[in-house]
Amino acid sequence: MLLYLGAVYPPIEPHDHGHLDTGDGHLVHWEVCGNPAGKPALVVHGGPGSGCTPNQRRGFDPERYRVIQFDQRNCGRSLPHAADPATDLTTNTTGHLIADMERLREHLGVDRWLLYGGSWGSTLMLAYAEAHPERVSEMVVCGVTMTRRSEIDWLYRGVGRFFPQQWERFRDGVPEAVRGGDPDDLPGLLAAYARLASDPDPAVRTKAAHDWTAWEDTVISLEVNGKPNAYSDQPPADLLAMVRICSHYFSNAAWLEEGVLLREAHRLAGIPGVLIHGRFDLGSPLDTAWQLARAWPDARLVVVEDSGHTGSGTMRKEVLAALDGFADR
Repeated sequence: MLLYLGAVYPPIEPHDHGHLDTGDGHLVHWEVCGNPAGKPALVVHGGPGSGCTPNQRRGFDPERYRVIQFDQRNCGRSLPHAADPATDLTTNTTGHLIADMERLREHLGVDRWLLYGGSWGSTLMLAYAEAHPERVSEMVVCGVTMTRRSEIDWLYRGVGRFFPQQWERFRDGVPEAVRGGDPDDLPGLLAAYARLASDPDPAVRTKAAHDWTAWEDTVISLEVNGKPNAYSDQPPADLLAMVRICSHYFSNAAWLEEGVLLREAHRLAGIPGVLIHGRFDLGSPLDTAWQLARAWPDARLVVVEDSGHTGSGTMRKEVLAALDGFADR
């Protein structure tokens, strides 16, 4: 899912950018803003497949931070783009993204960096930090997810308890013959969406993207500080890429062993972290952040009482306080 964190500092433009050749057919777009001699920080966007945006870097003091952003494989300005149904997503997995982050760190000459992001980005940050704890100085995590199968089941079926009509519409977006007729096979439903979003027929792809994002919009529809149609109101190519990548990842449980990020959270010992989570985050309930805070010895949990998954003014203030607090560390 997508997380709106908002802007605090004035807009800044990149002073360096490029495409990182991963060696397996991907060109990962990256850019650097702020002080070239500042504290390195990597922004890890959500989705998966939403791409990075200029607003995501505006929580950093540009005088004190060297802010690095990248578009994860097949989205944003990375190539090839998932909006093209011919683009093969086989080499787009969590393991590949972790390797891309390490390759980018080495390419930019960074020894250790702060990680910042949320939603799907928090899963990727945790997976990277547990694989390479010596490369992470601090973490600021919003809208905490660990992409466990239980979390995927809640997001794409459990929330339907609040929106039964809309969930049935989401389910029925895949013809029964395509999904196999088993109403309890959620991975099968998500995998069917992945197939439809990759269909050669543009009309089939467009409908699948519309049906998927209509459900995503429903999940955040009760958030008083949220933006209506936050998922569906995207350029068609970006929307289709996000749906292809989301359905690809979530139908495969992000290629993570069930519960591994929580089980291995002890590897984060010594990394200061701030977990910032909205009390009314329906798509990613607070207990996920609570469980992680209890397992990560150096993490502090901040519960934002007026926020859901898409953020609020209070959440932006908490993000700013956390990033400012780590700036001179």
